[in-house]
Amino acid sequence: MALEGVSRCFVSSSEEVWAVRDATFSVDEGKFVCLFGASGSGKSTLLNLIAGLDSATSGTVEVGGVDVGSLGEDQRARLRLERVGVVFQDHNLIEEFTAVENVMLPLEALGDSASEARAKATGELDRVGLEGLGGRFPAQLSGGQRQRVGIARALAGDRRLLLADEPTGALDSGNSRALFELLRRLCDQGSTVLLATHEAMSREFADVVLEISDGVPVEL
Repeated sequence: MALEGVSRCFVSSSEEVWAVRDATFSVDEGKFVCLFGASGSGKSTLLNLIAGLDSATSGTVEVGGVDVGSLGEDQRARLRLERVGVVFQDHNLIEEFTAVENVMLPLEALGDSASEARAKATGELDRVGLEGLGGRFPAQLSGGQRQRVGIARALAGDRRLLLADEPTGALDSGNSRALFELLRRLCDQGSTVLLATHEAMSREFADVVLEISDGVPVEL
């Protein structure tokens, strides 16, 4: 993943707001990168640009050798389905679906049969430490467990780039540490993680630390 001169400006009738300014950095496969910044500093906008959920005003975002800015909306959705998983502070699980059914969704969208998707989803839940909990509904899981389901869903289908936007914002310190340890293990297994966070504890687990201020990310 690489960004070159990426900026994002939001224009209203009265002003221009530069959420991201001239962001230039790259992330090697298997690395854990923490992106720090105050509220409104541009962290979420930057993740949205990488995921193709928003478009850059200028510059180039490249994921897996693909220029995200050159893709249409359907192609960007396919990129997220195949290559880029996104985890939010609000896990965004479907409450009426069990944990395994939530993780099955992207796999079935990729064309897996129900039985194939269930087997793979169960494996992803096992991978994030939720063995035997696939049959539970989100309301029957703790906050930390729900976030793990969200991570399992984001990784399903062999997606190797994980973008996490304040995933520990609603967790206590113990669950936050457990989640950072999980992300570290996933990187050690070959995944790449870009984590937007305000939690200083995450620095213990990161390979690279970036700080974003006024939309400009700088490596510390």
